[in-house]
Amino acid sequence: MRIVRYAVGGERHYGELESGDVDITRFEGDPYAGLSPTGHVDRVGDVVILPPVDRPRIFGFAYNYASHVDETDREIPEVPVCFMKPSTAVVGPGDAIVYPSDGELIHFEGELVVVIGKEARHVKPSDAPGHILGYTCGNDVSDRIVQRKESAFGTLLIGKGQDTFAPLGPVITTEVDPSGLALTTRVNGTVMQSASTADLLLPVPDIVSYLSRYLTLLPGDVIMTGTPSGVGPIRPGDEVEVEIEGIGVLRNPVVAESR
Repeated sequence: MRIVRYAVGGERHYGELESGDVDITRFEGDPYAGLSPTGHVDRVGDVVILPPVDRPRIFGFAYNYASHVDETDREIPEVPVCFMKPSTAVVGPGDAIVYPSDGELIHFEGELVVVIGKEARHVKPSDAPGHILGYTCGNDVSDRIVQRKESAFGTLLIGKGQDTFAPLGPVITTEVDPSGLALTTRVNGTVMQSASTADLLLPVPDIVSYLSRYLTLLPGDVIMTGTPSGVGPIRPGDEVEVEIEGIGVLRNPVVAESR
């Protein structure tokens, strides 16, 4: 199932994006408590596709691909390096990534994103799939100048958490195997990242297990699993595409902040 969250006629719905990406079968309910078809079908061209998760808690994993560790001239961390983004950082497919007026070096980071479907605490890796609703595409947009200054003092918030710095979408795919998906990031049509989720240092079941060891994961939480090598700068006027096999393409333009 490819679950899509969308708006039409002033109302918001969940639906299933059918093959061909033309029709959406509308549901009532939500993906966490249960969905049931209403019998109504919407046309993709008549709706606005929203972020697949509404106001999620966002957990991020840094340095989770050896190739990215190498390009940052660091060593593989002894323990997972985690951070959080505020829910206000989330935008959906087609929404703008806003380039801050005082920004100097803003980077894209294409990532596989896990969507939690069932509360998880002290979950074993073997049991983690039962707590996952599905997967979507994400872009961990980062202000490198601020990030480096924060990281020097052991903190990380503004460098990762500014408004629009967490594009997600376009759908939540529920039946994909996350262990070997092709991930491609393009800027203005040029491939900048090309990797496989098979190269994750901490694979998805272990990511869920690790977080649940220390805190309770809730339905609707999302986990950005890390980015491979090839990260780089974006500027106003660019378009960033994150494509993940079996999920789809997340496209977002970059626009200058207007105060």
